[in-house]
Amino acid sequence: MNPKRKFQDPPLSEEERTKLAGSIRYKGSPYHKEDPGDFGLTPPSAPRPDKTLCDHAKIFTVAEARALLERGVRKGLTSDQWRGSFPQNIWSVSDAGIPFEAQLENQVAGEYHGYPLQENDPWRDAVLERWRDDD
Repeated sequence: MNPKRKFQDPPLSEEERTKLAGSIRYKGSPYHKEDPGDFGLTPPSAPRPDKTLCDHAKIFTVAEARALLERGVRKGLTSDQWRGSFPQNIWSVSDAGIPFEAQLENQVAGEYHGYPLQENDPWRDAVLERWRDDD
């Protein structure tokens, strides 16, 4: 597994999670989109063959992506690495059971882009397990 991927332990308090969820933003990345939808990406889309695509995971709007990001924070799936006031990564799971990873793009504005974890990524199982444990 990637040694840079670790959940924050202990997780943030409920108060810290609420504050963080209210301060993060979802920016998106043209590399993870086929259809730019309402993401306002520049360029509109530029999917790379080596990247996983949000479209294939049925995430089509900024509101859906932001909700996933916030849900990950509220469940306590933040990384132990922080850049300023924001965790480097936030993980979440869609209603369809697909795990996502978000990476901090702008540590001043708290902007993230995210993508579904690949099926062969061992971190995928860690995210799913932590997600289930929180239910």
